Amino acid sequence: MIYLASPYSHDNEDIRKMRYYDACHATAALMEQGKFVFSPIVNSHPLVRFGLPGGWDYWQHFDVTMISKCDELVVLKLDGWKKSRGINNELKIAKFLGKPITKLFL
Repeated sequence: MIYLASPYSHDNEDIRKMRYYDACHATAALMEQGKFVFSPIVNSHPLVRFGLPGGWDYWQHFDVTMISKCDELVVLKLDGWKKSRGINNELKIAKFLGKPITKLFL
């Protein structure tokens, strides 16, 4: 299973929405190739509407667990991915666990 890391947090709500749609697009494209994908953004963005926080501080323990269950981590290279606190932490975790890491452009 692939863990799809992508940037999300931003002060501008429109940018967060676009990042969510881009994560959905990438998830669908990978699934069309027959791959099993977990995207924390696709999973958690809709839950923010129900009062859950959207940042790394809240989701990190979920993400650590999911990265450990996945076979590889794929980084979706959207604008801002290098500065993303979440992605930087996800990369550290994947490296620590010895998971293969690849990068994906839309």
